[in-house]
Amino acid sequence: MPLALILSSHVAASRVGGMAQSLALSQFSCDGMLVPTVLYGRHPGWGAPGGAAVPLQAFEGMLDGIEANGLFGLTDLVITGYFASVEQVRAAVRAIDAVRAAPRDAIAYTKAARIVVDPTIGDTGKGLYVPQDVADAIRDDLCPRADIICPNAWELEWLTGQDARDPQNAVRAAARLGRPVMISSINIGNEIGAVYADKHEAWLAAHPKVASAPNGTGDLLTALFAASLLEGQTASDALACAVGGVAETITAASAWASPELPIVAMGARIKQTSPSVRMERLA
Repeated sequence: MPLALILSSHVAASRVGGMAQSLALSQFSCDGMLVPTVLYGRHPGWGAPGGAAVPLQAFEGMLDGIEANGLFGLTDLVITGYFASVEQVRAAVRAIDAVRAAPRDAIAYTKAARIVVDPTIGDTGKGLYVPQDVADAIRDDLCPRADIICPNAWELEWLTGQDARDPQNAVRAAARLGRPVMISSINIGNEIGAVYADKHEAWLAAHPKVASAPNGTGDLLTALFAASLLEGQTASDALACAVGGVAETITAASAWASPELPIVAMGARIKQTSPSVRMERLA
C-alpha cells in the first residue's frame, strides 16, 4: 500500500489543503500522513478561519515521530502545500532530505519517494497571500528539491517572471524551472484546464468553465495527479484523470448544492476521467 507524507494545512470544515488531499488519496489506496502547518476551522474565504498556525516545535516534533517509526523509508510520495512560516518551510526541506536519505524499506511500494511541491503562495487577483519570506523560501529551497512542481498559472508567473496565462506560454515558463511542471488555472476561451510539461512532452487537459466552484480545486488536482502517477499512469493519462476528477467533483458540488468539494461522497468517481475533458498535445 502506498504511503504519502503531506505537509500542508488541516482545515476541519472545508475540503481544502492537506485535509482534502488525504481524503482523495484514500481512493487510490494511498495512506496519507498529514503533518499540518495550520489548524483552521474553515477556509479563510468564508471569513476568519479560527484556529492558528502550528508552532514550529510541534510541526518538527510530528515529523520526528514519523521518522522515529521508520516511516521515512516507506514514504512513496511527499506533497507540500501551504506553509505559515519560513521556519516551517525549512523544516519541510529537512524532512524531504531525510526521506530521500532514509534506507529504502524492502516492503516499500515504490523504489524511491516522489516529491511533489505545490507552491501555495498566491493567485490571480489576490497576489501573494503568504509572507514574502515564505514565498521566497518555497521558490529558493523547496522547489529545487521537487520531482514535480504544481503551481497555478499566477504562481508559475511569480516563480519564473514569465507570462503563463495561456497553454503555450505556460509551457515556455515551465521550462525555466528545469523539472516537470503541472500548471492549473489555465484559461482557454470558454474552457479552463491544466498543462503538464517536461523536457519530452507537454499536454493540455481542459473542460468547460463553470460560474463558480468550491475552494480547494487546486489542492485536489495536485493530489489526484500525484496519485495517478504513483499508480504507474503516464503523465498524459494522469493529467486526464486528475482534471477529470476535479471537473466531476465540481459538477457534483453544483448538483448537490454543496458549498465544499464533496470528495468523500464522490467515491471512486473521483479518479475517473470525465467525458467533458478535452486532451491536446502541445509538444
